Amino acid sequence: MKKMKLTRIVASLGIAISALVLPARAETEKLSVIATFSIIGDFARVVGGDLIELRTLVGPNSDAHVYEPKPADAIALARADVILVNGLMFEGFLQRLVEASGTSAAIATLTDGANVVHDPDGGHYHYVNGEAIFHEAPNDPHAWQSVSNAKVYVENIAGAFCSSDAEGCSTYEANAAAYLDELSALDTEIRQAIADVPEGRRVAVVAHNAFRYFERDYGVIFLAPQGVSTESEASAADVASLIREIREKRAAAVFAENISDARLVEQIASEAGLALGGTLYSDALSPAGGPAATYVDLMRHNLAILTAALTAD
Repeated sequence: MKKMKLTRIVASLGIAISALVLPARAETEKLSVIATFSIIGDFARVVGGDLIELRTLVGPNSDAHVYEPKPADAIALARADVILVNGLMFEGFLQRLVEASGTSAAIATLTDGANVVHDPDGGHYHYVNGEAIFHEAPNDPHAWQSVSNAKVYVENIAGAFCSSDAEGCSTYEANAAAYLDELSALDTEIRQAIADVPEGRRVAVVAHNAFRYFERDYGVIFLAPQGVSTESEASAADVASLIREIREKRAAAVFAENISDARLVEQIASEAGLALGGTLYSDALSPAGGPAATYVDLMRHNLAILTAALTAD
């Protein structure tokens, strides 16, 4: 079991997790925050500002669906004040990591209160010791692809920070309020840009179903050969079925994703006779200096790539 392996590794380093837990946080110390992946890390950075010390487990251009925790992650969790998680079974690694760390940190599930896409037949595979194990997932976890849901994340982060650091609460709330205004403007910007795309051109193809919230909120249909997790590999039959659907629904363009190998979508684009429209950022930000280094940048980048390809002759 991976939990046992992780615990053994930590023990072999001669480190007792309990000894690493810091005493009660002094008022002058920063709030120690863990974000499970880069998009949540960016939300935390904006809300927390200089009052937090932030560590993100799954970094830019990395896939949380297949992430393997490290001993250092368990140590970080053991020392944390607050752990920010997506929930909806997105972080398949999380439960065993929390158990191995023995953390007493507050764990905030940021999709609590979000408008969630339900999929009774949904699910994906996790690979444990080379064995494929199917996990039912009745809810799509990619809720941040709706800006309205991103605002719920931000509100939940502010609440979690305030609960753990009452002295800094006014700062967290002010940061969150300013950011919520920015996100409201972003939501309006996306709606206006998509409205300019002819309805018959609002069909795109991507590597996995990470954009159903964007589809629901903004009206672009996304076709994909994989389910909600990149661990669920597309079969030849899936690809053949997708090609038929592309032709029936007259998809306008195919897009790669920053966390996925582009070869599958390149094959699909070739067989369907469509152009590859560029790379969308789905489950992770770009590194600093890249086109999607923040959540707002990510959404604007995706919007620009989508509208350019969907309106091209």
